Amino acid sequence: MKARFALLGALLALLLVAPVAPAQMPPGAPELKGAKAAILMEPTTGDVLLAHNADQRRQIASTTKLMTVLVALERNDLDDVFSAADYDASPAETQIGLRSGERMSVRDLLRAALLPSANEAAATLAGGTMGATEAFVAERNRRATALGLSGTHFANPIGLDDPENYSTARDLARLAVRLRRHDFFRRTVDLPVATLRSGSIDRTVQNRNLLVRRVDAVNGVKTGSTRRAGSILVGSASRDGVTVISVVLGEPSERARDADSLALLRYGLDSYNARTVLPEGRVLGRVGLQYRGDEKIDVIAGDTVKRVLRSGTRTRTTVIGLPTEVDGPLPRGTRVGTAIVRGGEKVLARVPVVTARPVAEASLGTRLDDMLRRSQTIVALVLLLVCSLPLLLLRRRALNRRRALDAEHRRARRREESTVP
Repeated sequence: MKARFALLGALLALLLVAPVAPAQMPPGAPELKGAKAAILMEPTTGDVLLAHNADQRRQIASTTKLMTVLVALERNDLDDVFSAADYDASPAETQIGLRSGERMSVRDLLRAALLPSANEAAATLAGGTMGATEAFVAERNRRATALGLSGTHFANPIGLDDPENYSTARDLARLAVRLRRHDFFRRTVDLPVATLRSGSIDRTVQNRNLLVRRVDAVNGVKTGSTRRAGSILVGSASRDGVTVISVVLGEPSERARDADSLALLRYGLDSYNARTVLPEGRVLGRVGLQYRGDEKIDVIAGDTVKRVLRSGTRTRTTVIGLPTEVDGPLPRGTRVGTAIVRGGEKVLARVPVVTARPVAEASLGTRLDDMLRRSQTIVALVLLLVCSLPLLLLRRRALNRRRALDAEHRRARRREESTVP
């Protein structure tokens, strides 16, 4: 009996520590070859098209530098110049050969950290921005908390393996979305090569993201690779007004990393389209002009609504708050209501509904004419009522006479019945 309970306990323990099966992929989604975790996101709406262990905390290698770049961008001017840190790198680390004390602009240090993923450039940015690496790491963690990256913690500005340096596929995608708000960042991660300058020294570096160099639609974002983290890529691609962000973590090789990333990015671009859901100036209804009879004015959309939506999403527009009549003076574009734009069941936007042309104030003559028309209508109704009264009275009298005759007939019949022996 004890052996049986021991066996059951061992089986229960195995079930508790067994990895959770990833969520099923949507129909038509690519099959991931080697990613331990992945996500595919549309950045303008935050819509997640595909997620596989997206909240699993993992080592993230040099994609750590994405937060290094964000903090440096937010706290420095691109033309600032830093002296290279005295960085003691191991032979396996990626470097561009900066000598201690060598001076380089923040602009080129950022390019060095993003494209060839130079560790001494990231260390220099950390020291130059906050004075000390420890303070810079603390600021990175503060920014992660402020951005709601709850599955992320940093232990260094570079991405060296460390149990306290981790993130998730979802958090990295959201961090990439935040970084893409910076024009400099978007332009940089889309560069196949770049030239970095330090005094009289020029260095030409290549983007380690091979997809940027080989696939037109791909325009970012950052690679990473260590023994513990595996191969990682935060990717982005754009086509016909649609951009998608992908993340793959824990890939067994760069080849698998690139294959899975490209499959995700292509699937994302095929799954969305950019639409003008509501153009500015579209007529959305008509309202009457007070004191002017049946005269009406068009009301139109005051803004354009453009959105990236999943293919096949139905949109509709409803208008609320329109008055039945308006009077001037009103300039063109006066707000008179609100249009609610929906994609499926989700509210995409609320835009003003405005007058399509100016509305002049009704003149005294127009008001008098309207009053007269209304008075004439009232008089006509009164006359109709007056003329109808005699007919109503005659009908009432005839009805009363008929009721009296009927009553007399009933009484006569009762008398006859009572005299029968």
